[in-house]
Amino acid sequence: MRTRTIAALALIVFLVVVTVMLMNNKTKSEAKTKIQSITAIPVTIATVRLEKIGSQLSLVGTIMANNDAAVVSETQGRVTKIFAGIGDYRAAGSPIVQVDDELKHANFITAEVNYQNAKRNLERMENLHAKNSISTVQLDQAQLACKMADSQLVVARRTYTDTTIKSPISGVITARLVDKGSMVQPGAVIANVVDISKMKVRLSVSELDAFRLRINDEVSVTTEVYPGVVYKGRITSISDKADQLHTYPVEISLPNNSKHPLKAGMFGRIAFRGFDDKEAMVIPRESILGSIKSPQVYVVENGTARLREITTGSEIGTNIQVLAGLQAGENVVVTGHNNLKDRFAVSIVK
Repeated sequence: MRTRTIAALALIVFLVVVTVMLMNNKTKSEAKTKIQSITAIPVTIATVRLEKIGSQLSLVGTIMANNDAAVVSETQGRVTKIFAGIGDYRAAGSPIVQVDDELKHANFITAEVNYQNAKRNLERMENLHAKNSISTVQLDQAQLACKMADSQLVVARRTYTDTTIKSPISGVITARLVDKGSMVQPGAVIANVVDISKMKVRLSVSELDAFRLRINDEVSVTTEVYPGVVYKGRITSISDKADQLHTYPVEISLPNNSKHPLKAGMFGRIAFRGFDDKEAMVIPRESILGSIKSPQVYVVENGTARLREITTGSEIGTNIQVLAGLQAGENVVVTGHNNLKDRFAVSIVK
């Protein structure tokens, strides 16, 4: 009897264990099925299309001063006079700051007197040597003494004139870093001067556009500060070497306008004209992932998003040119990137 009871209990335990295992396997199977049936990510797409471009290239660049110079002290001493303030215009060579020059002026006078004495002594020696009254060695010594005195005079004159710190270019004082009584040292920047009579614009263009531009090509420059005002400029340089982004630096020169004056640091939109029309693949700029240096897009293939690297060119309004990586007619994701990963299922929202 006891044996039958034990056997019954063992059978019951076995059935319970089997039931628990079957239910656990069912739960895992349902969870796996649920994971595999992820809802497709809703996205909007755009078709890669061929478009006529090239009649006009428009880019944004920074407007800079024609010349921007730091005024650097080449002397040491205390500032005794100030000749210019911020916003003042000064011609090249005009004084900006005067440094104490009493001792340097005295050294300059001494050097000048010594040079005049050495020069007169050399003239006497030359007359005596012509009459064979002195040796050639004595004449050589007089010549060397005169040269040494001349060199000392040059140094003393330069040291004295450096006490008047002058503007190296014609322009407007945009910064003055010293006041009367300040101590200056050699190499210290005491002011900044910019020449805005002419302006220049620096920007970078793609490889294809770099070969389509020419020196002296006319461009139009507009700004948000002066809507409707168009500045005419010309291309002054096109770099022969690409930068790290494989674009080529271009510099444009344009005259400033007294009625609508430009300032250094402004943004300007530059329109390049005269290009022949050509067909190119374009996609919306917002479909690009990552930087322009290594752009990527999601391409929709059979309801699945596939991440793909591409090569881009010029920007055309809100679109961007595609040089490699896509084919006309393919579909790229425009919105919905945030939840996407490579090979995720997508549903297209129209």
